[in-house]
Amino acid sequence: MKKEVRKPETKRRMWADIVFKDPWVLYLLILIPIWAAWYWWRMDKDTPDILSSGAGWNDERLTLKEKLIHLPFIMKLLGLALVIVALARPQSSSSWQDETTEGIDIVMSLDVSGSMLAEDFKPNRLEASKKVASRFIDNRPTDRIGLVVFAGQSFTQCPLTTDHSVIKNLFEGIKSGVLEDGTAIGMGLATAVKRLKDSEAKSKVVILLT
Repeated sequence: MKKEVRKPETKRRMWADIVFKDPWVLYLLILIPIWAAWYWWRMDKDTPDILSSGAGWNDERLTLKEKLIHLPFIMKLLGLALVIVALARPQSSSSWQDETTEGIDIVMSLDVSGSMLAEDFKPNRLEASKKVASRFIDNRPTDRIGLVVFAGQSFTQCPLTTDHSVIKNLFEGIKSGVLEDGTAIGMGLATAVKRLKDSEAKSKVVILLT
C-alpha cells in the first residue's frame, strides 16, 4: 500500500515565508517619516499654541471633529505604506514536495475469552493487551490496520483502515463475554488471514494477542 502526501519542505511561520520580487521598492518607505515630519512641522507652524504645549489634545471642550483632525493624514500614511509594499510584489516562498510512503497491512487478532480476565497483568490481561495495542497503532501512522476478536468463535470487529482513531475507539469498547467462551486461536487467525486475502500491500502481518 502506497500513500502519497504533499507537505512543506520546511515548517516556518507564515511571515517568514514572504519574499519580495522587487525589494528595492521598499526603500520608498523612507518617504513616510519624511512626509510625517513635514506635516507636523507645518501644523506646529500654523497652530503653535495648541501643538507646542499639547494642551489642546486633552481639552474636553474640543469637538470630535477637532480631536480627529489628524486621522485623515494618518490614513494617508497607512495607504502609502500599503501601496509601496504592494509595488514590491510580496510572494510566498513556501515550496512543496511530493513524498510517497509505503505502509503495510496489519490485522490484530485479539483473544476476548474468559482467560483474558486473569490479573497477572494489571488490571487484567485484556486491558493490558488493549493498552499495548493502542500504543502500537500510534506508532504505525502509514499502515492500514484491522481488528479481529475471538473466543469460542471469531468475527471481524474492524476491516483494514487508515482511520486509526476509529480502530482505537473500537479497542477501548471491547469486553470479555461478548462471544461464546473458548479459545479458538485457529478461527481467530483464519479470520485475520481472510481479511488480508485481497490486500495489495507488499507486506501483510497478523498480530495475535492471546
